[in-house]
This record gives sequence, structure tokens and C-alpha cells, in this order.
Amino acid sequence: MKTRRTASLQQKETSMEPDPPAAEPRSAFPRSTTVLLALGGAAAAAFGIAAMRGVFVPAFLAFILTLCVHPLGSRMRRRGFPRGIATATSLAAVLALVVAFALVLVLALAQFSALLPQYASQLEQVGTSGTGVLASLGFGTDQVDAIGQGFTPEDITGFISGLLGGITSMVTALVVLVTLLILMAFDGSKVPALLIYLTPHRPALVSALVGFAAGARRYMVATTLLGGAQGAFNWLALVLLQVPGAVLWGLLSFVCSFIPNVGYFLAIIPPLLFGYLSGGWPTVIGVIIVYGVINGAIQSIIQPKYIGSAVSLSETLTFVSVLFWAVILGPMGAILAVPLTLLVRAVLIDADPSIAWRRALTGDTSDLTEILENEDSETRTRRAQRTQRTQRTQRTHRRARPSAPREEQA
Repeated sequence: MKTRRTASLQQKETSMEPDPPAAEPRSAFPRSTTVLLALGGAAAAAFGIAAMRGVFVPAFLAFILTLCVHPLGSRMRRRGFPRGIATATSLAAVLALVVAFALVLVLALAQFSALLPQYASQLEQVGTSGTGVLASLGFGTDQVDAIGQGFTPEDITGFISGLLGGITSMVTALVVLVTLLILMAFDGSKVPALLIYLTPHRPALVSALVGFAAGARRYMVATTLLGGAQGAFNWLALVLLQVPGAVLWGLLSFVCSFIPNVGYFLAIIPPLLFGYLSGGWPTVIGVIIVYGVINGAIQSIIQPKYIGSAVSLSETLTFVSVLFWAVILGPMGAILAVPLTLLVRAVLIDADPSIAWRRALTGDTSDLTEILENEDSETRTRRAQRTQRTQRTQRTHRRARPSAPREEQA
């Protein structure tokens, strides 16, 4: 009898113990080999994208623009408009945005080209002063001369042209962009039916692509609206401060609003330089205050409220992605860094349910909410306990103070 009871008790204790965690499936290759193969494939893909950046950049930009105006055609279809009219309306809207931006860019560059010769002598003086400071700090003569020669209108114009590319490359990119916009507008009307067809076969992939589309669209639309408001406010403030080239710097502020963490510092440098040339240090201080208030309010308060968790990328990963895509694709890579990173995450992580937990490593804290709340609760509890101990110690010291004179009198 005792043996049976002991066996039954052991069975109960065994049944109450938690099941051991399931072992992770072993890969056919060692982990080090898998990591090296992944890094090699990523490097090959990066070099391939960099080699065809002239086609990749306008193609991806056309894809993002089509994605942003796609809801317009969908709403028109739901209201009974024919597919052709809805597609034509979406196409007209996105082409109007591209043409308007191109016209503003051409006018701003024309203003910049006319502005530089007016401040040629002052730019050379700034270059001379800067080279003197660098020479006093111990920099080499060749480096100092190269920096001093860069403060000429010709070199500055050449630098801007190098960033934008030559006329031939700009025209080629514009032709590719417009052509792809037209083609994607017609193909985009069939995307809902395509997703419905693919859902039974690849539900995880469809869910990942839909999530990417929603997040990228929300990010781009909100950044465009807030960046436009930011550029308009900066332009108005620069006009009031009488900074030359206010339209160009307002446009630069709008473009740089798409570059997280770094865009603000890139957008403020030219207004500071020309503000110093035109009005001295008071104008420089005014530009710093205006840009700090406007950009701080929009990027730190308003933008997170409207974008919310659409991006869900950590600050470190966002900054690294800006640097990475800028190296691969040039200046447009920095502007499109967030949508590109979202697409990579959707294809490599979100489309595979077995590794969906890796999304938390990219900055998505939706699954960490309970853990973070518990940590905050524990921190508040420890702070309250520390405060109570401090108060008790203070009360003890107050009670001990009156007894000291009595002991001395005794």
C-alpha cells in the first residue's frame, strides 16, 4: 500500500511540474556558418543595389508615391466610380505632387545660383578665417588649403551639383519615375484582388505586406504634411530675419524632415552661414532659436502623436539605417531610409511567423508593454520605499535633538 501511495504521489508531483521548454530546431549548418552566409548575401545585395541606384531609387520612390495615393482610388471605387476614373485621379494627384516639387526645386536652385556671386568676397573671408583657426589647431597645410578653396561659389555649386547629379542623370531619373508612376497606377488598382488571391496561399506574407503598406503610408503622409508646415514656418521666419535664400532653405528644411535624427542639423547649416553673412551673430542666434523651437515642437511633440507606432523602429536602428542607405544609395537613400528599412523588416521578419519574435529586436515594444510596466512599477515602489526610509530617519533625528542639551546639563 505504501509503495502504491508513494508512486501516486510521485506521479502527482511530476504532473504538477511545468513542461520543459521545447528545443529549438537545429539548422543544417552551424550558427557561425549561417551568420556568415547571411552577411555575405546581405553584402552582395547591398553592392548590387548600389550598382543600380540610378534605377532602384526612382523605382522605389515611384512605389512609395503610388502607395501613398492608393487610398484615394480605393475610396473612389467604394463610392461607385469606375476603375479607370479612380486610377486616372490617383495618377493625376501623384504627378501634380512631382511636378510641383520639381518646379519649386528649379526655382530655388536658380535663386541659389544668383545668390552665391553676391556673397563671393564674404565667403572667401569666412574660408580664410576658418583656415586660420584650423592651422592654429595643428591641421596640415594641404588639408587647410583644400578647405579654404571650398568656400568659393564655383566649388559650392559643384558640390551641390554633385549631390543632385548631372543634368543627364536627373532627366533619366525623372523619366523613369514618371513612367513607373503611370504603370504602377494602373497595376495598383488590381492589388486588392491580388492580395485576396494570395491570402489562402501565403497569409503571413500578405499580412506583412499590408502592415508595411499601412506603416509606410502613414509615415510618409504625416512626415510630408508636418515637413511642409515646418518648411513654411522656417521660410517665414527666415524672411522676417532677412536671411538671403529663404525659399531655398525652407525647401531644404522640408526635404531634410524625411531624414530622422540628422536632417535638422543638415537643414540649419546654410541659413546659419548666410544669416551670418547678412546680419552677423544676432541673425545667427535668431536662426538657432527659431529652428530649435519649430523643429523641436514638430519632431518631438506633434510628429510622434500622429505617426505613433506606425514605424516601431528603435532610435539606434533608425540612425544606423540612415547612414547605411545613404552609403548605398546616396542622398536619396537617407530620405527613403525608414521606408526601405520597414520593407526589409516586413520581408525578412514579419513574413515568417516562426521568427516574429525578432521584431522586438528592431524596436517594436508592443510585446514588451507588460514587462516595461512591471519594471516601472518596481522602480516606483523602490522610490517610495526609499522616501519612507528617509522620512523615518529624519523623524528619528528630530526626536533625538532635544535630548542632547539635557544630557549636557546633567
